[in-house]
Amino acid sequence: MKLGWMATVVLIGAVSTVGCVSQKKYDEAVIEVNSARSELDKFRAQKNSLEQQVKTLKDLNSKFGSETQAAHDELERIQHGRDTERGSTESRIKELEDRIRQGAVQSRSVHQEYEDLKRHNQALKSLVARYQKELKDHSRSAPRTLESAAPTPSAPAVAAPAAPVTRLPPAPSPFININKVSAGDIVLELGLPKDVADRIVAARPYRVKGELVAKNVMTKDIFDMIKDRISVGP
Repeated sequence: MKLGWMATVVLIGAVSTVGCVSQKKYDEAVIEVNSARSELDKFRAQKNSLEQQVKTLKDLNSKFGSETQAAHDELERIQHGRDTERGSTESRIKELEDRIRQGAVQSRSVHQEYEDLKRHNQALKSLVARYQKELKDHSRSAPRTLESAAPTPSAPAVAAPAAPVTRLPPAPSPFININKVSAGDIVLELGLPKDVADRIVAARPYRVKGELVAKNVMTKDIFDMIKDRISVGP
Protein backbone atom coordinates (compact mmCIF):
# COMPACT_ATOMS: atom_id res chain seq x y z
CA MET A 1 0.00 0.00 0.00
CA LYS A 2 2.83 2.35 0.79
CA LEU A 3 4.47 1.74 -2.55
CA GLY A 4 1.20 2.34 -4.38
CA TRP A 5 0.75 5.62 -2.63
CA MET A 6 4.27 6.66 -3.49
CA ALA A 7 3.74 5.68 -7.11
CA THR A 8 0.60 7.75 -7.26
CA VAL A 9 2.35 10.76 -5.78
CA VAL A 10 5.16 10.40 -8.25
CA LEU A 11 2.69 10.08 -11.14
CA ILE A 12 0.77 13.17 -10.03
CA GLY A 13 3.98 15.11 -9.64
CA ALA A 14 5.04 13.99 -13.04
CA VAL A 15 1.74 15.04 -14.58
CA SER A 16 1.70 18.42 -12.80
CA THR A 17 5.15 19.16 -13.88
CA VAL A 18 4.87 17.66 -17.30
CA GLY A 19 5.31 20.98 -18.79
CA CYS A 20 8.52 21.75 -16.92
CA VAL A 21 10.04 18.24 -16.56
CA SER A 22 12.24 16.68 -19.14
CA GLN A 23 11.33 13.55 -21.06
CA LYS A 24 14.05 11.63 -19.25
CA LYS A 25 12.64 12.26 -15.85
CA TYR A 26 9.20 11.44 -17.07
CA ASP A 27 10.37 8.07 -18.32
CA GLU A 28 12.10 7.42 -15.04
CA ALA A 29 8.90 8.22 -13.17
CA VAL A 30 6.92 5.86 -15.37
CA ILE A 31 9.48 3.12 -14.77
CA GLU A 32 9.22 3.65 -11.03
CA VAL A 33 5.43 3.48 -11.21
CA ASN A 34 5.56 0.24 -13.18
CA SER A 35 8.10 -1.16 -10.75
CA ALA A 36 5.89 -0.19 -7.84
CA ARG A 37 2.93 -1.87 -9.51
CA SER A 38 5.02 -4.99 -10.06
CA GLU A 39 6.03 -5.00 -6.42
CA LEU A 40 2.40 -4.48 -5.43
CA ASP A 41 1.26 -7.39 -7.61
CA LYS A 42 4.05 -9.52 -6.18
CA PHE A 43 3.03 -8.69 -2.62
CA ARG A 44 -0.61 -9.40 -3.45
CA ALA A 45 0.37 -12.78 -4.91
CA GLN A 46 2.40 -13.59 -1.79
CA LYS A 47 -0.51 -12.53 0.38
CA ASN A 48 -2.90 -14.78 -1.54
CA SER A 49 -0.39 -17.62 -1.32
CA LEU A 50 -0.04 -17.12 2.43
CA GLU A 51 -3.81 -16.96 2.83
CA GLN A 52 -4.13 -20.19 0.85
CA GLN A 53 -1.47 -21.81 3.02
CA VAL A 54 -3.26 -20.64 6.16
CA LYS A 55 -6.51 -22.08 4.85
CA THR A 56 -4.77 -25.37 4.02
CA LEU A 57 -3.23 -25.49 7.49
CA LYS A 58 -6.64 -24.83 9.06
CA ASP A 59 -8.15 -27.65 7.01
CA LEU A 60 -5.33 -29.98 8.00
CA ASN A 61 -5.69 -28.95 11.63
CA SER A 62 -9.42 -29.66 11.48
CA LYS A 63 -8.76 -33.02 9.80
CA PHE A 64 -6.10 -33.97 12.32
CA GLY A 65 -8.44 -32.92 15.13
CA SER A 66 -11.18 -35.19 13.77
CA GLU A 67 -8.74 -38.08 13.37
CA THR A 68 -7.39 -37.48 16.87
CA GLN A 69 -10.91 -37.54 18.31
CA ALA A 70 -11.74 -40.70 16.38
CA ALA A 71 -8.54 -42.34 17.65
CA HIS A 72 -9.37 -41.25 21.19
CA ASP A 73 -12.90 -42.67 20.90
CA GLU A 74 -11.51 -45.96 19.52
CA LEU A 75 -8.99 -46.13 22.38
CA GLU A 76 -11.75 -45.61 24.94
CA ARG A 77 -13.86 -48.30 23.24
CA ILE A 78 -10.94 -50.75 23.33
CA GLN A 79 -10.25 -49.96 26.97
CA HIS A 80 -13.92 -50.40 27.84
CA GLY A 81 -14.04 -53.73 25.99
CA ARG A 82 -10.87 -54.85 27.74
CA ASP A 83 -12.27 -53.89 31.16
CA THR A 84 -15.55 -55.66 30.38
CA GLU A 85 -13.73 -58.80 29.21
CA ARG A 86 -11.48 -58.72 32.24
CA GLY A 87 -14.50 -58.45 34.54
CA SER A 88 -16.21 -61.34 32.74
CA THR A 89 -13.04 -63.45 32.96
CA GLU A 90 -12.61 -62.73 36.65
CA SER A 91 -16.26 -63.59 37.27
CA ARG A 92 -15.86 -66.87 35.35
CA ILE A 93 -12.68 -67.73 37.28
CA LYS A 94 -14.45 -67.03 40.57
CA GLU A 95 -17.38 -69.22 39.50
CA LEU A 96 -15.02 -72.06 38.58
CA GLU A 97 -13.17 -71.71 41.88
CA ASP A 98 -16.51 -71.90 43.73
CA ARG A 99 -17.40 -75.06 41.78
CA ILE A 100 -14.04 -76.59 42.61
CA ARG A 101 -14.55 -75.87 46.30
CA GLN A 102 -18.07 -77.30 46.17
CA GLY A 103 -16.76 -80.37 44.34
CA ALA A 104 -14.08 -80.86 46.98
CA VAL A 105 -16.69 -80.59 49.75
CA GLN A 106 -18.98 -83.06 47.96
CA SER A 107 -16.05 -85.40 47.36
CA ARG A 108 -15.18 -85.39 51.06
CA SER A 109 -18.84 -85.93 51.93
CA VAL A 110 -19.14 -88.85 49.50
CA HIS A 111 -15.90 -90.35 50.79
CA GLN A 112 -17.13 -90.05 54.37
CA GLU A 113 -20.46 -91.61 53.39
CA TYR A 114 -18.61 -94.43 51.63
CA GLU A 115 -16.50 -95.09 54.73
CA ASP A 116 -19.65 -95.09 56.89
CA LEU A 117 -21.35 -97.53 54.52
CA LYS A 118 -18.25 -99.69 54.47
CA ARG A 119 -18.19 -99.86 58.27
CA HIS A 120 -21.93 -100.53 58.32
CA ASN A 121 -21.48 -103.28 55.74
CA GLN A 122 -18.73 -104.89 57.80
CA ALA A 123 -20.95 -104.76 60.88
CA LEU A 124 -23.81 -106.35 58.96
CA LYS A 125 -21.50 -109.05 57.63
CA SER A 126 -20.36 -109.82 61.15
CA LEU A 127 -23.98 -109.94 62.29
CA VAL A 128 -24.97 -112.23 59.43
CA ALA A 129 -21.99 -114.50 60.12
CA ARG A 130 -22.98 -114.70 63.77
CA TYR A 131 -26.60 -115.50 62.87
CA GLN A 132 -25.48 -118.17 60.40
CA LYS A 133 -23.17 -119.72 63.01
CA GLU A 134 -25.96 -119.77 65.57
CA LEU A 135 -28.28 -121.33 62.97
CA LYS A 136 -25.73 -124.03 62.18
CA ASP A 137 -25.14 -124.72 65.88
CA HIS A 138 -28.90 -124.96 66.41
CA SER A 139 -29.20 -127.34 63.43
CA ARG A 140 -26.46 -129.57 64.85
CA SER A 141 -27.79 -129.63 68.42
CA ALA A 142 -31.43 -130.36 67.47
CA PRO A 143 -30.84 -134.01 66.23
CA ARG A 144 -28.77 -134.78 69.33
CA THR A 145 -31.60 -133.57 71.54
CA LEU A 146 -34.08 -135.80 69.73
CA GLU A 147 -31.76 -138.82 69.99
CA SER A 148 -31.24 -138.32 73.71
CA ALA A 149 -35.00 -138.06 74.25
CA ALA A 150 -35.78 -141.37 72.41
CA PRO A 151 -36.39 -144.54 74.67
CA THR A 152 -33.60 -147.14 74.92
CA PRO A 153 -34.35 -150.83 73.94
CA SER A 154 -33.86 -152.14 77.51
CA ALA A 155 -36.33 -149.78 79.10
CA PRO A 156 -39.83 -151.05 79.69
CA ALA A 157 -42.41 -149.91 77.24
CA VAL A 158 -44.31 -147.14 78.88
CA ALA A 159 -47.07 -145.30 77.12
CA ALA A 160 -46.15 -141.66 76.91
CA PRO A 161 -47.94 -138.80 75.32
CA ALA A 162 -46.77 -138.06 71.85
CA ALA A 163 -44.37 -135.13 71.85
CA PRO A 164 -44.62 -132.58 69.07
CA VAL A 165 -42.04 -133.04 66.37
CA THR A 166 -39.65 -130.14 66.12
CA ARG A 167 -39.24 -128.95 62.50
CA LEU A 168 -35.68 -127.95 61.80
CA PRO A 169 -35.12 -124.74 59.88
CA PRO A 170 -33.89 -125.29 56.33
CA ALA A 171 -30.22 -124.92 55.70
CA PRO A 172 -29.33 -121.54 54.27
CA SER A 173 -29.23 -121.51 50.49
CA PRO A 174 -25.89 -120.54 48.94
CA PHE A 175 -27.73 -118.24 46.51
CA ILE A 176 -30.31 -115.55 47.25
CA ASN A 177 -32.96 -115.10 44.54
CA ILE A 178 -33.23 -111.32 44.32
CA ASN A 179 -36.49 -111.63 42.36
CA LYS A 180 -38.27 -113.36 45.27
CA VAL A 181 -36.75 -112.66 48.69
CA SER A 182 -37.97 -109.81 50.88
CA ALA A 183 -35.99 -106.73 51.74
CA GLY A 184 -35.49 -108.03 55.29
CA ASP A 185 -33.99 -111.27 54.01
CA ILE A 186 -31.68 -109.32 51.72
CA VAL A 187 -30.44 -107.30 54.69
CA LEU A 188 -30.02 -110.45 56.81
CA GLU A 189 -28.45 -112.72 54.20
CA LEU A 190 -26.34 -110.27 52.22
CA GLY A 191 -25.60 -107.67 54.89
CA LEU A 192 -26.78 -104.76 52.69
CA PRO A 193 -28.21 -101.51 54.06
CA LYS A 194 -32.01 -101.24 54.28
CA ASP A 195 -32.26 -98.55 51.59
CA VAL A 196 -30.27 -100.70 49.12
CA ALA A 197 -32.50 -103.70 49.87
CA ASP A 198 -35.60 -101.55 49.28
CA ARG A 199 -34.21 -100.42 45.91
CA ILE A 200 -33.52 -104.03 44.93
CA VAL A 201 -37.14 -104.97 45.65
CA ALA A 202 -38.53 -101.85 43.91
CA ALA A 203 -36.56 -102.44 40.68
CA ARG A 204 -37.71 -106.05 40.11
CA PRO A 205 -37.75 -108.14 37.98
CA TYR A 206 -34.17 -108.83 36.94
CA ARG A 207 -33.22 -110.95 33.96
CA VAL A 208 -29.49 -110.92 34.75
CA LYS A 209 -27.59 -110.01 37.89
CA GLY A 210 -25.78 -107.16 36.17
CA GLU A 211 -29.04 -105.18 35.99
CA LEU A 212 -28.47 -104.25 39.63
CA VAL A 213 -25.74 -101.90 38.39
CA ALA A 214 -27.41 -101.04 35.07
CA LYS A 215 -30.57 -99.86 36.88
CA ASN A 216 -28.50 -97.82 39.37
CA VAL A 217 -29.73 -99.94 42.25
CA MET A 218 -26.22 -100.22 43.71
CA THR A 219 -22.64 -99.37 42.89
CA LYS A 220 -20.21 -101.67 41.12
CA ASP A 221 -18.20 -102.14 44.33
CA ILE A 222 -21.22 -103.44 46.27
CA PHE A 223 -22.25 -105.64 43.33
CA ASP A 224 -18.79 -107.21 43.18
CA MET A 225 -19.11 -108.17 46.85
CA ILE A 226 -22.46 -109.97 46.48
CA LYS A 227 -22.56 -111.16 42.87
CA ASP A 228 -21.40 -114.68 43.81
CA ARG A 229 -24.15 -114.99 46.45
CA ILE A 230 -27.21 -114.00 44.42
CA SER A 231 -29.24 -115.41 41.56
CA VAL A 232 -32.17 -114.35 39.37
CA GLY A 233 -33.42 -117.85 38.55
CA PRO A 234 -36.41 -119.68 40.08
